Amino acid sequence: MLRIGIIGSENSHTAAIAKLCNVEKKVEARVEVVWGETPEFARSAAEGGQIPTIVKDWREMLGKVDGVMIDHRHAKYHAEPALFFVRNGIPAFVDKPFTFTLAEGKKLCALARRKKVPITSFSVLPMQQNFAAFKARAAELGAIRSVTTLGPADIRSEYGGVFFYGIHQVDAILELLGVSVQSVQVLKHGEDAIAFLTYKKGPMVTMTCVKSGVRQFHWSVAGEKGLLDWNHENDASPYLTGLSTFVKMFQTRQEPFEHKRFLAPIAVLEAMAKSVKSGRPVTVAKV
Repeated sequence: MLRIGIIGSENSHTAAIAKLCNVEKKVEARVEVVWGETPEFARSAAEGGQIPTIVKDWREMLGKVDGVMIDHRHAKYHAEPALFFVRNGIPAFVDKPFTFTLAEGKKLCALARRKKVPITSFSVLPMQQNFAAFKARAAELGAIRSVTTLGPADIRSEYGGVFFYGIHQVDAILELLGVSVQSVQVLKHGEDAIAFLTYKKGPMVTMTCVKSGVRQFHWSVAGEKGLLDWNHENDASPYLTGLSTFVKMFQTRQEPFEHKRFLAPIAVLEAMAKSVKSGRPVTVAKV
């Protein structure tokens, strides 16, 4: 049985993933070890997901696991453990956002290539059946002229500002339209914001970030053949497709996505964070 270790237990993902593995047995893997930002977080996740072992230092997982899931609320904590485990030959799924800077992300990907150790990262939102149905319907509209997205995101979040929840909309946009965003500009309105994303050859994209009151993700597409409005609905088991994806990577050591697919959202978010401060358009770095 494949052994998984989870680093980070501050959010609900850790217990949810462990429950799918250890309790519901949805995949051929077990979460054997967990490390938490606090002992209380670790105990809560271990109890909720029936994880047998808690470690005080995440480095203690080495030799006990076949793959790691790195799952902090703030992406600035992702690079250090990911680099450690990849350097030691252990595959890593890094929960979104992959890293807090593009430079960190590129360094990690370069190490993974040198060591021939698989890594991946993603938001589960664009991997769900509902989003696949939306993408298929959008393709029927012909050339897309405009895309508008809306969802929860706090541009001043203590967990990395727009990175924390903005990743979901950004990842969805890139899944729909591709990774080659040219520039972004963020306009603030109280606690909320609107981001404008441009492609060299592509539609206008407007991303609305609402801090409170809105928990729904919504997509609107204008194509040459018509309009599409779509409320995103989570799968009955929203984490299962994502879990199955990275467990398969651990088993086969074959990466499910090119590195640029999960580096590109970091480049976009990094540009957005700069625009939040300046209010000006910011060029998105190439990946």
